Amino acid sequence: DPAGLPRRRAQTTGPWRRRREDRAEQRRPGGANAAPPRRRQCRGRSWASWLLGPWASDGRQSGYHIEVPDPAASQPNAGEPAADWSLRFWLALVATGVAAGLGAMAMMAVLRSVQHAVYSYHVGLFSSSVARHGDVRRVVVLLVAGAIAGVGWWVLRHRAGGTGGEPTTSVWTHHPTTLAPPQTLASGALSEVVIGMGASLGREAAPQHIGAASASWIGKRLGLSEAQCMLLVACGAGAGVGAVYNVPLAGGLFAAELYLGSISVGTVVPAIATSAIATVVSWLTLRPKFLYVVPHAAFPAPTTIVFALAAGPVLGFLAAGYVRLVAWATAHRPQGTWREIGAPVLAFGLLGVAAIEYPLLLGNGRDLAQFAFTGTGLLATAAALALMKPLFTSLCLGSGASGGLFTPTFSFGAACGMVFGHLWSLAWPGTPGATDALIGAGAVISAAMDAPVAGIAFAIELTGSTNASIVVVVLAVAGALVVFRRCQSLSIYAARS
Repeated sequence: DPAGLPRRRAQTTGPWRRRREDRAEQRRPGGANAAPPRRRQCRGRSWASWLLGPWASDGRQSGYHIEVPDPAASQPNAGEPAADWSLRFWLALVATGVAAGLGAMAMMAVLRSVQHAVYSYHVGLFSSSVARHGDVRRVVVLLVAGAIAGVGWWVLRHRAGGTGGEPTTSVWTHHPTTLAPPQTLASGALSEVVIGMGASLGREAAPQHIGAASASWIGKRLGLSEAQCMLLVACGAGAGVGAVYNVPLAGGLFAAELYLGSISVGTVVPAIATSAIATVVSWLTLRPKFLYVVPHAAFPAPTTIVFALAAGPVLGFLAAGYVRLVAWATAHRPQGTWREIGAPVLAFGLLGVAAIEYPLLLGNGRDLAQFAFTGTGLLATAAALALMKPLFTSLCLGSGASGGLFTPTFSFGAACGMVFGHLWSLAWPGTPGATDALIGAGAVISAAMDAPVAGIAFAIELTGSTNASIVVVVLAVAGALVVFRRCQSLSIYAARS
């Protein structure tokens, strides 16, 4: 019927047709009012949320979408990538490593020359050469060393502009360019002279300070930023320690963990690279070998594991007491011309008298640690040495002398481990004496430095202990750190700053 067509057209142009056309326009891709595509859901949640659950994000949800962070951007240890440092920084890093290696060579040449001139020392144990000379000679040599120390450091502090600065303080206070290489070199040489004559201080301080001062000078000359100079100074200090003890890995971790407080890509890579360069350079005159000879230990027995768990907290308590003793000695250094000159003479003279009966007290403590690692000493001798070594180290430091604390602390821990091992064997025998000493040395040095990763690395590289025995050292370090943190808030390097 022709009359019906207009009616049908009128019906198809009604409101329902307009709504259908609007919906078609919305479904058309790119339409003016295009609606967002509907997500496939599973009971009101997106498939990603249903499959991944709480691991899909940090718990924040927006509708049906879960935000998943980029794993590479959130990796905690990434820090500042080493690749972001400029070429000028890497050139400064290489120069610092070479300077630290040369500084370690020079300081060890001074030390060996003095030891040879005073006690005819060539190779082997330094204490054995000392024991071959008379008792009076030991006392006289230490009195002369005290006079040299008193006059020398008084001149440096009051007439020559200071001792060059403390690397830890310069990094921790964000003033990395304040170290003075000439004064640092003079103070380091003076320190090696008195240590070669028998002072109970560590030999690593001079190479550590020279490496840091060299880095400070290089960074300033190349116009590096403050952040780069701080990193460079820390790397130089760690490189000096790594070169003098032939421990490149531990030296790098020492710089990253103790100086910078961060074990990340941006700190560890430059630190280990600098330490490795310095160590290789030092091989020109220093022999690449383990510092201590430790008998090969078998797989840890149950008695050894229990001993490590029990001894760790006690060693941490002793480490805290040792750090407090060092802090007290540092805070009570003599003031005034005659006191500053006379105090080292008195302190070193007392050390010489004690060395008549215990020559292992002389020097930085390497011979004492080696004595403990042999495990053949008597309990009374080990206890006396464990008691007197920290006392005389603090006495020498408190008199105004400058020197390292690493090896005295390491040897103190080894002697304590030896004592505890003797006592433990009375109740439950079976733990090797060398392992007892290694547990003590690793736990005490890690706690005293407040740097467990570097401390464990030192225990491995200094002794060459790469077997399963290092596991019990790790157990002892964990227990020692827990107790140390409860008793003491400062590390041994912060206590002396």
